[in-house]
Amino acid sequence: MNNVMRYAMAGLFLCAGIFAGRSEATVVIGGTRVVYPAQEKEVTIKLTNQGTKPALVQVWLDTGDEHSTPTSSKVPFEVMPPFFRLDPSKGQAVRVMYSGEPLPTDKETLFWVNVLEVPPKSADDGRNLLQFAFRTRIKLFFRPAGLPGTVNGAPEKLTWKLVNGEGGKGMALQVANPTPYYVNFASVGVKVGERSIPQQEKGDKGGMVAPGGTTTFQLEGLSSRPTGDVKAQFGVITDFGAINKLEQPLTP
Repeated sequence: MNNVMRYAMAGLFLCAGIFAGRSEATVVIGGTRVVYPAQEKEVTIKLTNQGTKPALVQVWLDTGDEHSTPTSSKVPFEVMPPFFRLDPSKGQAVRVMYSGEPLPTDKETLFWVNVLEVPPKSADDGRNLLQFAFRTRIKLFFRPAGLPGTVNGAPEKLTWKLVNGEGGKGMALQVANPTPYYVNFASVGVKVGERSIPQQEKGDKGGMVAPGGTTTFQLEGLSSRPTGDVKAQFGVITDFGAINKLEQPLTP
């Protein structure tokens, strides 16, 4: 990317940062996640402007830093076009191309796609109006070829157990992922007999567990270890954004 383009992108992001705030996105991403098979030369992300006014759009990837900028983020991908005008009711295909820099070949790697929407300046009787930008982030999973098992079979290989909650308060549910795939959750909880106990409210429900990793979910209103028939109860988000609801017994 040449210096002129970098400065232009940085300037657009800076303006958006000044005016960032609560807003309603009109530029919609065609999907809730992106899967990049390592053997593919590129993948395409479809964006659509469902609003009534044109918007300036900027797209970049990062490794998980939500404060990243197009110039500060270092990822092995190129995005074309990185920024553009999107007219009302129009669509734009954004190409994401892997540069070939080494990434793990034995597991998935997670990146994030950022879509920044900046509405046009409003002319309203010459008054000064505050313009807002809206940024959407979705996950991109870089998936090497030849990984053992399947992504759809990964949730069945998870193991779950009850552990003490944060700071020794209450109980939490811990999941271990022995597979090379990320597993994403729409919801997590336990089922005690006929009673369902969800994870504690902390922002969005769900979460994920990385390949070979563990994640712990604090449970709502469970102060001690229950007895009887206890199972993990969770919803898994597929590559296509569907939710599969599953139950599994806990490990000791």
